[in-house]
Amino acid sequence: MKKIDHMTVAEEAMAQIKDGAFLTVKAGEALNTMAIGWATFGFIWKKPILMVAVRNSRHTYGIIEKAADFTVSVPLKDMDDAIMCCGTKSGRDYDKFKECNLELKEAQKVVSPIINAPGLHFECKIVFKAAMDPACLAEEYEKLYPKKDYHTLYFGEIQDCYEIE
Repeated sequence: MKKIDHMTVAEEAMAQIKDGAFLTVKAGEALNTMAIGWATFGFIWKKPILMVAVRNSRHTYGIIEKAADFTVSVPLKDMDDAIMCCGTKSGRDYDKFKECNLELKEAQKVVSPIINAPGLHFECKIVFKAAMDPACLAEEYEKLYPKKDYHTLYFGEIQDCYEIE
């Protein structure tokens, strides 16, 4: 494991997140991972922040709402099948870890584990969340919500960032 400054890999991470990464959340005994394709890095409140978006219709939403943190694992090898599985199957109905042969590894600084795979790993403490208000959404983006299942935005202060080879 190699510690990294998150901003030095933000561009590389975003390029991969667009193709898919894993958002993993644990709250009590509840645990799930899902595929994400949207996120953003920034510096807000004088802190390094990774923001992820979770639709309220997702199984993960019920867990992250009770969680204090989350992890994002950005694979640097081909994990397209696992990402597709985690993006199309619900943790309500499937054990995605078993189904996709995903191994978990304890995080260094947060409760939610990481996906133990070569790649970049971000451990984040939730510091703010905001449900989207559709009245504030630009009209041209409404087509992304045909079911009106808007996202909640979770702002995570990056607690740790490292690469597993």
